[in-house]
Amino acid sequence: MPYLRHPALAGALLSAVAIAAALPPPAAAQIRRCTTPDGGAVYTDRSCESLGAVENRPRTGGTVGGAALRYRGGCSRRLQDLVFEVTAAIDAGDTNRLARSYHWVGMSHRNGYAVIERLDAIARRPLLNISALRPAEAVVASADPAPLAAIDGRAALPATPPAPRRPVALRVDQALADGITPSSTTFGLRRHMDCWWITL
Repeated sequence: MPYLRHPALAGALLSAVAIAAALPPPAAAQIRRCTTPDGGAVYTDRSCESLGAVENRPRTGGTVGGAALRYRGGCSRRLQDLVFEVTAAIDAGDTNRLARSYHWVGMSHRNGYAVIERLDAIARRPLLNISALRPAEAVVASADPAPLAAIDGRAALPATPPAPRRPVALRVDQALADGITPSSTTFGLRRHMDCWWITL
């Protein structure tokens, strides 16, 4: 270190070094998970209050009664809940909310960007209808459609119809930007971690 001839300059330099040493180290960016007033989740490095949201803090401990905790909130447990979420996201033009209902597991970055662009286009179109699509029923033709026979003097009852099959897709009917031209998107349905998700 060079010799300083002026005591005032040396004192100022020592004061600056002492102040710098007393300052806290720069904080690393912290990502917060915030819940918005409509129940949505937002991830941000800002304070949740600045977005009008409430911060969700992780539970401490990680276990309850010796069993590991598993996150169970924020997804659609019933198909009706999924239809509601998709409807609300499109009605609000909210791509992020629509993306929360998408099954992203195992997707590459490139495919993820392509999907989010498609979801953004879907979220911007006016919604007309959402309908659940079920697999086609197998029809068995009988060669001898005999009338119902009597059993022990009582008329036989027709067989009970089979229970409706579980939906396999959601069809979203919309209009394009001109408000006239129809547009239809079919989302596949995926059941994962006790929740319903949409896929393209």
